[in-house]
Amino acid sequence: MLLLQWGYTKKYNIKAIFDYCPNSTVIFRQIQDYYFVYIVNWSEPDPIIDRDNLVLMEQLLNKELGTLEAYEKRKSNQSNVLT
Repeated sequence: MLLLQWGYTKKYNIKAIFDYCPNSTVIFRQIQDYYFVYIVNWSEPDPIIDRDNLVLMEQLLNKELGTLEAYEKRKSNQSNVLT
């Protein structure tokens, strides 16, 4: 999957288009120091977007913006190991 284009919206969200689903617009929001998928404006000609696709989209956008390290260190990504 490739990130084709992205840009900021009026409310500091990011709108992105990926080659996997070029007719669908993906809206990202910032939380702390990284971005996550907020809404996908899905278009019927595109394939169905599953959770794995959403994670890949988040990784690609955060890599592009230089926030991938913060994304990978987020609390929800940490394994809950009991000692």
